[in-house]
Amino acid sequence: MNTLVRTPIDYAQLVEVIGDAIVISDASGTINVWNPAAERLFGFTQAEALGNSLDLIIPERLQERHWTGYRKTMASGETRYGHDVLRVPAVHKDGRALSIAFTVGLLHGPQGETTGIVAVIRDETARFDEEQSLRKRLVELEKNISLECSPTGNT
Repeated sequence: MNTLVRTPIDYAQLVEVIGDAIVISDASGTINVWNPAAERLFGFTQAEALGNSLDLIIPERLQERHWTGYRKTMASGETRYGHDVLRVPAVHKDGRALSIAFTVGLLHGPQGETTGIVAVIRDETARFDEEQSLRKRLVELEKNISLECSPTGNT
């Protein structure tokens, strides 16, 4: 039995106050929603982002691959990332690399046509950097253990 109580929600307010970045782009990849969390994450103000391409935050080396997938998604109305968290590099306004994690949802018009994508995005740069550091440390430790256990090592 569904006991969910339906109450009116101000969705514009929800987008403004949520802690994760929310970016909505149309079928051509033009940004038409950019919330305050997106401003904090990427450094671009809403005025700078709205009306611009998603290339604003996509590293140049990944743009061709991104747009191939984006156009395919718009044409097919399907995405393989609808329920999975996608982790990719991004770019901050000041040029520094970011590591982001996000989910996407497809938006549809009245006739069911795909009209755009909403992405809910989190900054995972610190977590990514920590994992990289731990991986390096693990490799160093494994190397040291290997040297200590080798017949030519000083054991």
